[in-house]
Amino acid sequence: MMLTPVHHFRNIERHPEYLHPEKRFPPLPLNAVERMWFIKDGCGIACGVVTWLLVLYAEFVVFFVILVPSRDLVYSAINGTLFNALAFLALASHSRAMLTDPGAVPKGNATKEFIESLQLKPGQVVYKCPKCCSIKPDRAHHCSVCKRCIRKMDHHCPWVNNCVGESNQKYFVLFTMYIALISLHALIMVGFHFLYCFEEDWTKCSSFSPPTTVILLILLCFEGLLFLIFTAVMFGTQVHSICTDETGIERLKNESPTWEKTSGWESMKLAFGGNFLPCWFNPFSSPSYSRVPYSVEITVLEEDAEEASRSMTELKGTSEVLVF
Repeated sequence: MMLTPVHHFRNIERHPEYLHPEKRFPPLPLNAVERMWFIKDGCGIACGVVTWLLVLYAEFVVFFVILVPSRDLVYSAINGTLFNALAFLALASHSRAMLTDPGAVPKGNATKEFIESLQLKPGQVVYKCPKCCSIKPDRAHHCSVCKRCIRKMDHHCPWVNNCVGESNQKYFVLFTMYIALISLHALIMVGFHFLYCFEEDWTKCSSFSPPTTVILLILLCFEGLLFLIFTAVMFGTQVHSICTDETGIERLKNESPTWEKTSGWESMKLAFGGNFLPCWFNPFSSPSYSRVPYSVEITVLEEDAEEASRSMTELKGTSEVLVF
């Protein structure tokens, strides 16, 4: 049996203008609470709070143990400004990654009436997720924590209490980058401060007692080293996934690409929203561009519809395949 892919011209979730107006179902109005994206997961919320507390602990140690007791005002001003700027950008990126819809597919739209409104031709195939009852676009995966199908889902990260998908991957990359930079900066300052304390009197190099100073610096050093390694690896993994146009789930499942891959630089521009500009590094700048639709229609021979359904079920795993 031969499956013939046709053009990516329909995206039923994002472009309702492709539906026939007389059969279009208007969306229900949403209030402010319903429009906000927030996952009510206890583990994710705890991890998000811990992330903020660890950054605030680093702020406390850097400010009160390292910078305030320093006699070099220029050194304190430069490093204090840089460290606080990185901390602010890291927390802002974390908030955007956590509160941004990662690319969720509309839930419960795989109804008989909605599918009939598409007026699919005989032999055309759409995928239905049996868990959230949504029409599943190509490269979308269901997240058991978010309880939604997510477009280009890379993974679910408890540290941001959200999935990493096509709409918030930029913020997650910035979060890992800024945490890695702030961790490296903290480690450098801790190293210089230890050298300073060894050369000077320990009672004069900190506002706290020598034992307390050593404990605070060691804990900051351990935190900085741990987070530097973790976030640097995550940053490299995310950049590699973007450049190869392959998500973490697709790589883990060793899925054969059914989509046309884009080049590394084009993929970076897609993820960050256009040509290279300083706004790439701004967590408050939202990517504003038209993404390539990921809904794929596959036309099959009408007399082979039953066989096509079995083959496509094997291809999509747990997804239900509706053949018309």
